Amino acid sequence: MSITDSQALNTHFAISNHVEFKTNPGGLTIAEITNDHAVATVALQGGHVMTFRPREQDPVIWLSNAARFELGKSIRGGVPICWPWFGPHTTDRNKPTHGFARTVLWKVLEIKTLDDGETQIALELINTPATQAQWSYPSQLQIIITVGMELRIELITRNTGQETFSIGEALHTYFHVSDVSRIQIQGLEDCHYLDKVDNSQHKQQAGPVTIHSEVDRVYLNTRANCLIEDPGLNRRIRIAKQGSQSTVVWNPWIEKATQMGDFGDPGYLEMVCVETANALDNVVTVKPGETHRLEAVISVESL
Repeated sequence: MSITDSQALNTHFAISNHVEFKTNPGGLTIAEITNDHAVATVALQGGHVMTFRPREQDPVIWLSNAARFELGKSIRGGVPICWPWFGPHTTDRNKPTHGFARTVLWKVLEIKTLDDGETQIALELINTPATQAQWSYPSQLQIIITVGMELRIELITRNTGQETFSIGEALHTYFHVSDVSRIQIQGLEDCHYLDKVDNSQHKQQAGPVTIHSEVDRVYLNTRANCLIEDPGLNRRIRIAKQGSQSTVVWNPWIEKATQMGDFGDPGYLEMVCVETANALDNVVTVKPGETHRLEAVISVESL
């Protein structure tokens, strides 16, 4: 069976009224998930959750209206997976920023419906000579995505070799907001962070995070849940996490968003990234035979 052929995937994995595979004009294979709780889409390239919307609610995950769906290119929006390093590679700047997981193909392992009507899809990154040239450690990377009233994403790294390795990683989640200049992000009060907009200076957060210009911060040594309070949509997005010591907050603001070319207009005002991560000082060591799990649970509450 071809891992990207929609017809073959539907024959083996589709579930009536729950999951159907389609191929978009850019050649990407997409799983469309629909159940009584929510609707979502997942691209097999990158194991990439593109959209998530609980029934009768506004979208929770932001996808740019100018996103490019191209083979080998990361999608602007959704939940890109940064792995096995976060940011630039520490020793080889020719390797892609944030690793290769978000731009290579993943295969479907299993799709099932759960007792409460949720839909769960399990994918695995396909190791190839190209990926092995960038990451020589024998390993297995899987993602389990559960779509219900909550969106649960679990990224699982297994060390299948004989040598210890360290990984940086993030669920680089783009959240949909009414107006980023009016929201507050709670849960990071008093945390120390690296301010990448200000020469990577170390700073301490005072009060909730607010955004009125470019923001690119890595909050370190924090296991706290985060809350995005959005009065414009009269809701609070809760991001609960496990296996994560870092939280990244990012918005490129107008100048950088314009330079990127795939943010749409006025895309930067309608999104904020609050990323469940292990980055910089918080990279994770995985010994031979061990497994590391990074999990985010995303839910919505009324204000």
